[in-house]
Order: sequence, then structure tokens, then C-alpha cells
Amino acid sequence: MRIAIYTLTSELHDEGAVGAVTREFLGGLGVEYVFRGNDYTDYGSRGLSLIYVRTGGTEGIFKRLLPTLMAQTRQPFYLLTSGKSNSLAASLEILSFLRQQGIQGEILHGSQAYITGRIGVLARVAEARQQLAGKRLGIIGQPSDWLISSAADRDAVRQRLGIELVEIPMSELLTAIAATAEEMPQEHTDDQRIAQALPGANRIYEALKGVIRKYELSGFTLRCFDLLTAVHNTGCLALAKLNSEGYVAGCEGDVPAMLSMMIVRALTGVSGFQANPATIDPETGQLLFAHCTIPFDMVQRYEFDTHFESGIGVGIRGYMQEGAVTLFKVSGDLSRHFIGEGTLVRNQAEPDLCRTQQVIQLADPSQATYFLTDPIGNHHIIAPGHLQPLLEEMLKA
Repeated sequence: MRIAIYTLTSELHDEGAVGAVTREFLGGLGVEYVFRGNDYTDYGSRGLSLIYVRTGGTEGIFKRLLPTLMAQTRQPFYLLTSGKSNSLAASLEILSFLRQQGIQGEILHGSQAYITGRIGVLARVAEARQQLAGKRLGIIGQPSDWLISSAADRDAVRQRLGIELVEIPMSELLTAIAATAEEMPQEHTDDQRIAQALPGANRIYEALKGVIRKYELSGFTLRCFDLLTAVHNTGCLALAKLNSEGYVAGCEGDVPAMLSMMIVRALTGVSGFQANPATIDPETGQLLFAHCTIPFDMVQRYEFDTHFESGIGVGIRGYMQEGAVTLFKVSGDLSRHFIGEGTLVRNQAEPDLCRTQQVIQLADPSQATYFLTDPIGNHHIIAPGHLQPLLEEMLKA
């Protein structure tokens, strides 16, 4: 994580005294940073930029700088202050001015532990935003017919996340599959039905890799149910492998779910498990989620089965480490989101559900009513760890 610190200092203050306070204050934070002083030429260019307001009387300096800084970055303005030499008062005036202009900002002030923790969150979010900028995500085929609320606002996605959505006809993937030779993958099973389906499932994987290369994609969502009739197999194995290789690979052409996965990957390095609730207990806040694929890098072990609804092809039953998880979903126009922290209580393997099944207990049971009163589609993303502070910060701008 790169952190750059820029300064605002009144000419009325002695540089020697201010410099001594600066060294003591920044040294106590225990974070690695590049000290840029009053040279703002690369402000906002890479990583997290902090403006260290060292003294009072700096409001006018900032106002003159603002048009230049706005041209260099879209990130909020983070004002770091020790409180010495009327610096907090100046920071309050600056932040008030920013808010009057409709510009986001925040004052970082308080104990060393608080400031350090806050910088850690902001640095991870800044890094994630830069990772997303310029990324291309494919929509291979249209969203499945039943996803009637899962469209996306391309302009909002481009403006808020810097991501370009690329439409790719399903026919192009089917042509690529037909042109790909069947080869036995490294994965194997003693189940003869699955063994016979594995080469075809691997063929879909290889064809998708070709589409990724052709369109320079960082990920995609696939209208995967069309494969059941077109090639009599599933994309479940391909998605499990591609997610574990660092791409975002989503199911059923669900664009908001793909965007949610992309945000999670930028913040954590893991795509997340796309699944839908199978049962909800609104009184206890316990939910059962299921889907027929999960990234291989998210599970301790996995088994092969058939695809649940069709009974054909290859499905994945994965067993994730029990413990802290976060449920997450953004809307297609990024105007809404849901974040629910909880605990993965257990994995299960009932025969009458999609193959990967997770029982999750929400930390706040009242959040279960969201699913029954105001859900953002049916698919949600399950990611390991408690990620609410990072996700909330990511979606502020």
C-alpha cells in the first residue's frame, strides 16, 4: 500500500518548530509513507493521498490549490491533523468549505491508534479503487430470463468504479467451445458420470480462457444455463477454476453480482461465493445459501456432483472454513448496497439443493428482514472475514 503525505503550512509559523512536531506526530503513527511536503504535482496519482494540515491559517492556501487537485483525482480529501498550532480549526474550516461544494472529505484526528487504523482502511480502499480503474468485465450472453431485476447502469459503473462492461454474444462462446479439443483435466473422480462429463466441462473452461484473452477481460458473468442445452454440460467447473486463477467469473449473467464480486476481489484478493438464499429464518437471522459452483481457492476441500437443476454435467460441492463471513451485494446502478456480517456455522450436503450449501448466522438477526422486504436480487456474495468497514468506505464516493 502506498501512502503519500502532503502538507499545508502557514508562512507565519517557524519551520523548525513545525518540522519537529511533524516528525514526532508522523513517526508515532507507525505507517510507511512518502513525504511530499508542499509539492502536489503527483497528488492522487497512486495510492492514498493525505493532506497533513500542520498549522492554522492554511484555509486560503487550500482553496487556491483545490481546482488543481480536483483535476488530478476523484478521491475524497483526507485531512490529517495533530491539533497543534490551530491545525484542527483550519481543518474544520476546510472540510466545511468542501462540503459546501458537494465534495467529500474527512478529518483524521484522534488517538494514534484511531488514526493509524483509519489510514489502514483508507489505504486498502484507495488501492482497490485503482485496481478497478480501467478494468473490463464481460457479459457473455444476456442475464438469464429469470433475473428480471439484475440489469446494470453502464454509465454509473464507469463513473463510480472505472469499469467498462463489454457485451459478448453467447454464440461466440459456443463457437469457441466447438473449436476447442476435449482433453481430460487434472481434476478426477471415481464417479463415472462425472468422469465422462469432465472433459466437456474443461473444454468450456479453455474456451472461456480464449474469450478472456480476446477481449482483455478481468472477469465476466456467463449466461450459463444455455450451456445445458447447447453442449449438454455446465460452466460450474470453469467458473470455479477461473475465480481461483484471479478472474471474476459469475453465474447466470447476473451483472450486479459480478460487480459485487469484483469489488470484493479488489479489496481482499478473493472473488467471493455467488449464491442465493434457499431458506431464511427472520426470527433468528439464520440463512441457508446454495449454488452449484464456488471458487476453488475459497474452500478447504471440494467434491464433484452433477448440476442440481438439470442433473447433468459437473457441479461443485465446496466446503469453506467455518467462521467470520460477510454477505454483500450492490445494485446495478450502484445506488444501493447490502452488507451483513455473520458466521458460517456449517457446510452441508443435502441432495435437494444446489451443491455448495452454507448455513450462515447473521450477527444482527434483524438484517434477515432485508431479504424478505427489500432485497437486491436473489444472488448475494459471501466472502470470508468481516469486511463491513472496507465495503462501506469503498462505496462512499
